[in-house]
Amino acid sequence: MATNITFHAGSVSSKERGELLEQTGLTIWLTGLSASGKSTIACALEQHLLHLKRFAYRLDGDNVRFGLNQDLGFTEKDRTENIRRIGEVSKLFADASAIAITAFISPYCSDRDLARQLHEKGGIPFVEVFIDAPLSVVEARDPKGLYKKARAGVIPEFTGISAPYEAPDKPEIHIRTDELDVTQSVEVIVKYLTEKGYL
Repeated sequence: MATNITFHAGSVSSKERGELLEQTGLTIWLTGLSASGKSTIACALEQHLLHLKRFAYRLDGDNVRFGLNQDLGFTEKDRTENIRRIGEVSKLFADASAIAITAFISPYCSDRDLARQLHEKGGIPFVEVFIDAPLSVVEARDPKGLYKKARAGVIPEFTGISAPYEAPDKPEIHIRTDELDVTQSVEVIVKYLTEKGYL
């Protein structure tokens, strides 16, 4: 990290910005195996929040790798850096009073904890949502054919098959997508946000 830099504080505090925009910024962090339903739920949630006239923006795992994180692969080190960057970016969105919705496998507890700490340090709410489905279910879905390739050894270090996924210990929200559909999943998240006073 560079040493000859100084943080330049703005003229508007996060509190004042939130009051002027009439919205609390926060990050909703969706984590789970590939094909668990993260991206589908994130899209539906973003749309629902926008219809409620809330400024929401979705950051998707695959999409971010086309730009910001195009220099990263899927080694443990690169996965960690991928999530570190998204933690920082989502914090910036939330600090701007947006509702940042991230949909990333984010397989390591330590990386998700770092993202949470970044937000807590800035006084920004962080809501971890475990999008959970059994491996047998996500393998049966396999919309991109990735599990089949991983089983055949074509894709090395694939989460859930040849690389670990560490499930959250105490997520704010736990959604079983083998039991709830997309609409019901969004309802669960919105209910939580409403009860906590974020909406």
